[in-house]
Amino acid sequence: MSGLVVTGWGTAVPSRVVTNAELSATLDTSDEWIVERTGIKERRVGSTTSALAIEAGRAALDVAGLTGSDIDLVILATTTGDRIVPATSPTVQDALGISGGAMDLNAACSGFVYGLVTASGLLATGLSRILLIGAETLSKITDWTDRSNAILFGDGAGALVLEATEGPGDLLGWDLGSDGSATNILRCEHGSTIEMDGKEVFRRAVRVMVESSNLALERAGVSIDDIDLVVPHQANLRIIQAACQRLGVSEERAAVVIDRYGNTSSASIPLALVDSLESGRVSSGDLLLLTGFGAGMTWASAVLRWAR
Repeated sequence: MSGLVVTGWGTAVPSRVVTNAELSATLDTSDEWIVERTGIKERRVGSTTSALAIEAGRAALDVAGLTGSDIDLVILATTTGDRIVPATSPTVQDALGISGGAMDLNAACSGFVYGLVTASGLLATGLSRILLIGAETLSKITDWTDRSNAILFGDGAGALVLEATEGPGDLLGWDLGSDGSATNILRCEHGSTIEMDGKEVFRRAVRVMVESSNLALERAGVSIDDIDLVVPHQANLRIIQAACQRLGVSEERAAVVIDRYGNTSSASIPLALVDSLESGRVSSGDLLLLTGFGAGMTWASAVLRWAR
């Protein structure tokens, strides 16, 4: 059985920046109101899911010193594929020159960690290299006249190259879960826009993030005190703060990019992770806790040792 190591990473965001001031011109809101309730100052909007995924994937391959021909499988975590059928991952696969398989994975905002665990299992049973991407264009399913939702969402992508290695590798422990009885609190029907019961999402989100994180920590054989950086889903700064408080970790040990990107669903965790890598917040040997929740209601956590 093989484990995994991370050998490459990259991100992509649209060039267009939508500030709180711009939203305030058409909605009954203000920069102060949005920042106080969400922590968001601006978000990126535009492009397509496939284009962002291709850009982030290519950047990750470059860091790893690989080309598409070296990759056995593309896993694209997304809720906003370019179309219903076919999946968006084959478009990414073709553009990057990858000859292996390609599949989309939809676990909403938990999707990237779901993809990480899925990749780990496939690498353990024979694949050599997997390109894992989280990419979203939530702007196309956002009602920009709805103040409660328009302020939250943005577009972006993040990617990791994962390679098989002898021994246990660097994914030390994980937890995946779902509660299908909560599907109605956050949903988007075909041809419609996102609908959300914000108060109920907040209430459940903090609880499941903490419970899932503790299970992943237990399975990894470590405690929260051993974690050097928490990389949470970037849904709302208040949720991040509440989860950190209940986990017993200071906010200074959490990666936060929601102020710049808003909620980018499956792209949220890799955007925060790569930002931390590129800003020097992560060193070789550090232990990272990736944790998030999403529509479904899904949740997912993973303890990852950074070996680069």
